[in-house]
Amino acid sequence: MPKGLIIVESPAKAKTVERMLGGEYRVKASMGHIRDLPKSKLGVDVENNYKPHYITIRGKSGTIRELKEAVKDSGKVLLATDPDREGEAISWHLTQALDLNCDTPCRIEFHEITERAVRNALANPRPIHMDRVNAQQARRILDRLVGYTLSPFLWKKVRRGLSAGRVQSVAVKLICDREKEIEDFVKEEYWSITAFLKAHGDSLEFPAKLLRRAGKKVQIGTADEAWKILKDLEGAEYQVSKVAKKERKRNPQPPFTTSTLQQEASRKLRFGARKTMQIAQQLYEGLEIGPEGTVGLITYIRTDSVRVASEAEAAARSFITGAYGKDYVPQRPRRFKVKAASQDAHEAIRPTLVTRRPDDVKKFLSEDQFKLYKLIWDRFVASQMESAVLDTVSVDIKAKNYLFRATGSRIKFPGFTVLYQEGSDNPEEDDPVLPEISEGQKLLLSRLEDKQHFTEPPPRYTEATLVRALEENGIGRPSTYAPIIETIIRREYVVLEDRRFRPTKLGFVVVDVLNQVYPNVVDVAFTANMEDRLDKIAEGELEWESVIDEFYRPFKETVETAHERVEKVKIPEEVTDELCPECGRNLVVKHGRFGAFLGCQGYPECKFTKRMTRSTGVKCPKCGSEIVERKTKRGRKFYGCSGYPECTFSTWYTPVKKSCPKCGAFLVKRGGKKGYLACVKEDCDFREGIGG
Repeated sequence: MPKGLIIVESPAKAKTVERMLGGEYRVKASMGHIRDLPKSKLGVDVENNYKPHYITIRGKSGTIRELKEAVKDSGKVLLATDPDREGEAISWHLTQALDLNCDTPCRIEFHEITERAVRNALANPRPIHMDRVNAQQARRILDRLVGYTLSPFLWKKVRRGLSAGRVQSVAVKLICDREKEIEDFVKEEYWSITAFLKAHGDSLEFPAKLLRRAGKKVQIGTADEAWKILKDLEGAEYQVSKVAKKERKRNPQPPFTTSTLQQEASRKLRFGARKTMQIAQQLYEGLEIGPEGTVGLITYIRTDSVRVASEAEAAARSFITGAYGKDYVPQRPRRFKVKAASQDAHEAIRPTLVTRRPDDVKKFLSEDQFKLYKLIWDRFVASQMESAVLDTVSVDIKAKNYLFRATGSRIKFPGFTVLYQEGSDNPEEDDPVLPEISEGQKLLLSRLEDKQHFTEPPPRYTEATLVRALEENGIGRPSTYAPIIETIIRREYVVLEDRRFRPTKLGFVVVDVLNQVYPNVVDVAFTANMEDRLDKIAEGELEWESVIDEFYRPFKETVETAHERVEKVKIPEEVTDELCPECGRNLVVKHGRFGAFLGCQGYPECKFTKRMTRSTGVKCPKCGSEIVERKTKRGRKFYGCSGYPECTFSTWYTPVKKSCPKCGAFLVKRGGKKGYLACVKEDCDFREGIGG
């Protein structure tokens, strides 16, 4: 006879926990949230202290009925939803729907789905933490009040069907502000001069950059200035004036938080934030691992902390000693500084068992599950390893009154880098290896090279850099980054091009209008301060009703007056090169209930419309039809055959009007901003540098 009933959110989690406890408890799933504010109306009584009106989510009546039947047959009911504010709120809603007393010890919380963690939670039940519930309620109600107040305003002043979110609008503003920086950026020309040198009797050539002339920093603005320096250096003797050798340590990064996991998965695995969190949830909830049965492979995935349990530290150190040797284990366990703004409610993301190596479980996982598990496992183990030690060399070289500098490095002790190195949004070239050089030594000049450069504007945000910007500015919390990105793409306020965000004309217009109506809605500092106030509600320091009231009353009043003050905005039409077959005028991009389409510029005189496709000017390698630009349901751009569904050819990479010299198919641009051209056919190995 089971001891009682445990309710979790998902069937996968239920299966893992039930197997783990060997049938001691029945485990049921609520299938996520069971109650929410209604979609068809505000659902918040603003005149009655912002009391929310919750209803059963459509399709969840059957789930509640099944859970009520299970509760009847169980003496003890324990709620084991996720250990965060949203999970706390789901547990509270379950107490309301199932007539349970939330003040009794009915809530259990575990941060990893292992038998030890689950049994420890069973031994320590507690009442529902109402301050956490109220913080989550406050967030939901604030978002509802903002959306229901601003959306009708946008319908009237911009276009029907638009919506504005409290946090998403700030994310769009960040992207729009970056785009304006790029548009306003004025390129400046500059030149560099590099000497390629050799030591006498050594074939190894190494570069040295020109730094100073007569003790002053060299700044070369034009080709003429560079040419004069080259002429001046003719016949110069190159002699080493200084050699500086240092030993430098490189420390490992801490284990993952939600934000850093999303950033690194974007950089290294090309996973979007949503995909990363979906796969991480699967790894957390549990997968079938051969004879072990269903086990949770990683700890809880929504966290802003880099803290690690002492048992996990000890296990990692023991594993590293056995796998790599004692030289790879620091004298003391590594402890990473937790950011001041961190809630530090959970550990960092780590494997639940460090001895469960990625290759040991690879055959039980999908390709993407394996990639993400390996990333998490590698990062955690590396975080507890010894630092890498590098020998760095800096060589100053004089030629007439000019100073050149060459730098090089070599790894003296690899430390954590034998396992893991962090990805970078702006990878730098490695320092070259330098020959043994001593002060006073004369060097041979192979050649002098002058090179033109231009200053570059700040890059557009990638998913990784946008998540980092949101985190650094205190916008949203770990559980919200992926939904924010998904929402702003779905609303067509931004598009992803070459994995970077570009705001649409609609995005610019909406941000400008919101800035006129109520600047705080798109103000980074204001939104971050609201997040801090929500944290204080969770900590019991503020009342949730007063936080909402303090925001809503001036907000509502300002929006009401803006109805008279703000003029209706016309979004500039995006004119295409395609001509209307009926009247010959250009077709323009229009928007309707079902998304974007093409319509005649002469509307309403000419009512011609057609499905929107953008031609790339290249032919399908399978059937010869035109390749056109398309978008997935989530707004990601790809390129597919216009003959679909008869021909299903597609590619994520941008087509180029250039044929492959090997097979004749079209080429695509790969590798990002400084990428290369490659044949679209996977079985063709042709590659060519951009401009090559």
